[in-house]
Amino acid sequence: MHIRLSDPIVGRIAVTDGISEEALLMLRDAGHEIELKHFETSELNEGILSNFDAVVVRSATMMTGDVIRASVSEEGGIKFIGRAGVGVDNIDVEVATELGVVVCNTPGSSTRSVVELTIGHLIASTRNIPRADRTLRNGEWAKATLKGTEIGGKRLGLIGFGKIARGVANIASSMGMEIHAYDPYVDADIIDSAVYTMHNDIDEIFRICTHISIHCNLSDETRHLVNSRRLSLMGGIGADGTECGNHLVSCARGGIIDETAAFDALHSGQLSSLALDVFETEPVDDCPLLHHENFHGTPHIAASTIEAQSRISREITVQLLEFFEGERPSSALN
Repeated sequence: MHIRLSDPIVGRIAVTDGISEEALLMLRDAGHEIELKHFETSELNEGILSNFDAVVVRSATMMTGDVIRASVSEEGGIKFIGRAGVGVDNIDVEVATELGVVVCNTPGSSTRSVVELTIGHLIASTRNIPRADRTLRNGEWAKATLKGTEIGGKRLGLIGFGKIARGVANIASSMGMEIHAYDPYVDADIIDSAVYTMHNDIDEIFRICTHISIHCNLSDETRHLVNSRRLSLMGGIGADGTECGNHLVSCARGGIIDETAAFDALHSGQLSSLALDVFETEPVDDCPLLHHENFHGTPHIAASTIEAQSRISREITVQLLEFFEGERPSSALN
C-alpha cells in the first residue's frame, strides 16, 4: 500500500534521538518548527507525538503500534516517521501503514561505516588485538601466547546478503577469504556466482565456515537464529587447513545471536572469539560476555562516524522536505 501524500505544508517535527546542525538549519530555513527532545516511553504511549506532524528517530526510540496509534488523532498527529539509519525493527510499519503514516529510512548512508567496523572486529578477533591491548596495559609482555591467524584462506559466512554484507564480502574477498552467504530474500540477479557462493541451507554456512558475520534484520524469524546447535556445527579448520578456530561477528541487531549460547560456546572453546556491536539488551549493564577474555565489543557504534552521521542527516532531511512538499520520498517503505 502506498500512502497518499498531502499538499505542501509547514510542519512541526520532533527529533527524538538527535540530528546534525546542518540538517536542523536546512529544515528551519524551509520554515519547519523543530523540537529536539528524547521522550520517555510513558510520554510516547500517552500521545505526546500527536502534537507533531513528523518524527525523526534513531534506534533509541521505539515506535511501537501503541505509540503510533497514540500519535495519530482525528485532529492530526504524525504523518511521517523518519528512521535516521537502516533498520526499522523499532517501528511498527504495518500499523503506520494502516493509519496512513509514511515511514522512511536512510538505507545507504551508513553502509561504508558498518562495513569498516565489521572488518575491524573480524581482524581484531583473529589477531587477538583486544587481548593484546589488555595484557599490555596490565604490564604483561604476552607475545608468546597471542599467536593469531590470518583471515586469508578462510571461509567467511554471511547471514544476510544486503548492501552491508556485500560490502564486507568485497573487502574480505580482496583479502583472500572465500565468501559464502545465506539470504532467502536476496535478488539472485545481484549475485556474482563466480565470486560468492549462495546457500539455501543456513546450517551449511555454519558447517563449512570458520568465520561468520551477521547481516540480517531482527524479527520473530531471526531471533536467536544463531544458537547452540548452529554454533556446534562449526569445525574450526580453515579452508587452507589451518586450525584457526571459530569466530563470530555481529554489527547487525542484538537478539539474532543467543548471547547465553554464545557465552557457553566461548567457555567450552567451541567459539574462539565473539565480537559484538549490538546486544540483546541495550545499554549493556552486567552482561556475562563482558567478563570473557575472548569477547570484545563496542556500544552500537557501527554507524557512528562523522561521515555516516552527516550523510544520514542529509538524507533524512531531504526526505522530510520532499514529504512536506507533497512528494513521495524515494526511500518510503509503505
